[in-house]
Amino acid sequence: MLIPLGYIVVILCVFGGFVLAGGSLGPIFQPTELLMIGGAGIGAFIAANNGKAIKATFRIFPRLRRSAKYDKALYMELMALQYKLLAKIRREGMLGIERDIDNPQESALFSEHPQVLSDPMIMNFLTDYLRLMVSGSMEPMELDELMLHEIEAFEAEAHIPADAIAKVGDAMPAFGIVAAVLGVVKALSTADAGPDEMGQMIAHALVGTFLGILMGYGFINPLASRIERQAKEAEKVLQCMRVTLLASLHGYAPQLAVEFGRKALHSADRPGFSELEEYVRNAKSGPGSA
Repeated sequence: MLIPLGYIVVILCVFGGFVLAGGSLGPIFQPTELLMIGGAGIGAFIAANNGKAIKATFRIFPRLRRSAKYDKALYMELMALQYKLLAKIRREGMLGIERDIDNPQESALFSEHPQVLSDPMIMNFLTDYLRLMVSGSMEPMELDELMLHEIEAFEAEAHIPADAIAKVGDAMPAFGIVAAVLGVVKALSTADAGPDEMGQMIAHALVGTFLGILMGYGFINPLASRIERQAKEAEKVLQCMRVTLLASLHGYAPQLAVEFGRKALHSADRPGFSELEEYVRNAKSGPGSA
């Protein structure tokens, strides 16, 4: 919702201000300029990226609607689930959660947290490292190194679409200049045109520079920034799970391990100590902890 809202504000302020200043929108409507600038941007995007990067970029667009996916409510659900898992490990040993992590969809413990269960990224990371903990064949330091490598790989992959789109956005002003230069060439090649017609043709040509800058900095680059922000939010979820699991491996009680995870969150999404403690206390009495 915020993306269309931002675009509407850009359009209203730029074109509305132009009209209020006495300008006319008619000369700005230049489909051929849009074709040259937009087509050059698409062509440069295709030429600059391989098939994997192009597919990753197009796959990211449906996820832009879920801007508030990783919010405070999800973090509290995640930490409550981790508390239950770690508490079950402390009561029954590592093998006590083997059935839960082997088939989370049929686990009563996981089913109490459907928002977490429906996120493949969270479930894959959490269950993979719980399996390694169950195996008991890795030291905490080794497990930490492995988690860091996976988070770094995720970060590099998640930033591919943002980087690809940002480079196109940075190139838009240059493509606008190209379109403007071609328009000026067309105007100057018309030797028999009068002053009025010549002025109109040059004005139309200069619209290319305007459109290139507006498309780059008003639409494309903000989209790349939004994708990058969402990638950072997803990384924070992984860091939260990493810190919690490592605290448990170092012998901290489940409630303290969850507190480690809470401290890893951004302040805007971080629940208070008492708030999380009450939420976890309520989670203790759930059917998954019985």
